[in-house]
Amino acid sequence: MMQFGDDLVSLGVSIFLLGAYHYYLKRQVRRNPTYTIQAVNNIVRTAWVEGIMANSKDILAIQTLRNSTMAATFLASTAVLLILGTLTLSGQGDKLTTTWHGLNLAGTTAPELWMIKLLLLVVDFFVAFFSFSMSIRSFNHIGYMINIPATLKDYLTPQRVAAHLNRAGRFYSTGMRAYYFSVPLVFWLFGPHLMVLATAGLIMALYRLDRA
Repeated sequence: MMQFGDDLVSLGVSIFLLGAYHYYLKRQVRRNPTYTIQAVNNIVRTAWVEGIMANSKDILAIQTLRNSTMAATFLASTAVLLILGTLTLSGQGDKLTTTWHGLNLAGTTAPELWMIKLLLLVVDFFVAFFSFSMSIRSFNHIGYMINIPATLKDYLTPQRVAAHLNRAGRFYSTGMRAYYFSVPLVFWLFGPHLMVLATAGLIMALYRLDRA
């Protein structure tokens, strides 16, 4: 276990930094509901559903949901390709570890740890795949909900439809986050110190992207 010390410390530091960043965002949103772009998107989607259902803009609803579904489908397919690529890479570890560890200044080069790194990367891409798949599922359901007859709108209110749409949006955001988190995991293949640097760079980039 001691031979993996540097890698475990780097992994712990990266997880702590990412966790602290998202805790910071959560606290900021509590103080200011429009602090992040995700929170703003929830408000906008709710207003959009209310406008669509009030004015019966069926074509606009279908086109918008189709675009969202196509984007999620493309990203889910990409996740599958990345999973297959990572699994292929795992079968060539004996040929690639020497080259990939050329920049490894502190971490171990044990093949067991190499496989653990690839396993975590595969899990991350699976999270992305399932998140985008659930997003597609939700978008399909919303396509029926948003076009219900006026006589049923007392049962299925715009607020309930908007809640389903925001749920689809959260799945989509989770999938994108999984893609973002793959960056430190990929850099971990080259060395633990690069993982920490990649995590710091990712947080700086996310801070600019997440703020509304």
